[in-house]
Amino acid sequence: MTLRPPQGHARAVPVVALDYEIAQEQASALGRLGRALEAALAALAEHDTAGPATDVHRKQLVQQASEALWRFIVQREACGLRDPRPVIRDYRVPAEVYARIGAHGPR
Repeated sequence: MTLRPPQGHARAVPVVALDYEIAQEQASALGRLGRALEAALAALAEHDTAGPATDVHRKQLVQQASEALWRFIVQREACGLRDPRPVIRDYRVPAEVYARIGAHGPR
């Protein structure tokens, strides 16, 4: 015996509404993660222009930026956007940040 969902229009409206809510949440998450990436990259750039500082602090900023980049790219992939190259180009992600993507430091 095969089970099928009920046929008809009564079921279509809630499914469309749910799809709309899911799309809204995906877009909202993408926006939040994009702003977090921008903030992490700005903190790294500010640190680099501020002058000499500890290497440990800079390594932490690079790690934070790479984690923000990883989260943003994963969310983009969940939305169907598979190519990370526009992100790297548009956000001007430094090579060292991109190289650390997915690498988790000590916690």
